[in-house]
Formats: sequence, C-alpha cells, structure tokens
Amino acid sequence: MPGEDAPPGDEGSAVVEFILVGTLLLFLFLGILQVGLILHIRNTLAADAAEGARHAANLGVPAADGGPYAQALIARTIPGRADTVCTGTDVEGPGGTPLVQVTCKVAVPLVLVPLGDGVTITVTGHAVKEQP
Repeated sequence: MPGEDAPPGDEGSAVVEFILVGTLLLFLFLGILQVGLILHIRNTLAADAAEGARHAANLGVPAADGGPYAQALIARTIPGRADTVCTGTDVEGPGGTPLVQVTCKVAVPLVLVPLGDGVTITVTGHAVKEQP
C-alpha cells in the first residue's frame, strides 16, 4: 500500500522539498544567464569602441568622430542600447605615440534577476592615429 514505507507524517514532503530546491536552482540559473548577458554586452561594447577608435584614427578624421561612429555600431549590434554615450579624444600613448581613445558608457538593467538599478559598464578602445 502507498505510504507504508514512510514514517507517519512524512507524506507529501517530497513535493515540498522539490519546490524549495527547484526555486533555488531557478534563481541560480537566472543569475548565470544574467551574468552571461552582461558579459556579452560588455564584449560587444568593447569591440564597437575599438572599431570607433580605428575609424577615428584614419588620416584626416577628427578624433571626436569616433564616438558617434561607435554609438551607431552599438545601436545596430545590441538592440535596445541606443542610450549609450561614446566620446572620442586624442591621447598620447607610450613614447609619445598619438592615439585615439573612444570611451563608451551604458547602463544595463538587471532583467532576469531584478536586484537593484542595474550595472553601468564603461569600456575604452584605442587605436594609433595615422600621421601624414
């Protein structure tokens, strides 16, 4: 007969244990997905910032053009990230090498595990400025 092997009062405890453990595993899984999403956005931002710096490093292109170029790339590669702010500036590298630096900053909301306001990601891309 069902329930003869279980001590008295333990009927149904497997269902409760499954729900408790399942809830913890669900939050762990969602946390891992959220970290993966943030890392994907960071890597894509870094690639687009570097591409913006390479664009601005071309001969005859002002360094300030790298920021809008990177923003346009980010708007195409990461849907919904049109709020990114990118700036391009001339900097001096090691040994006085002229560089272009593009810095991009974006706030990423925590959508899978809504704990807090989100994460602000700042990335920087560099490229050597072409000289005549």
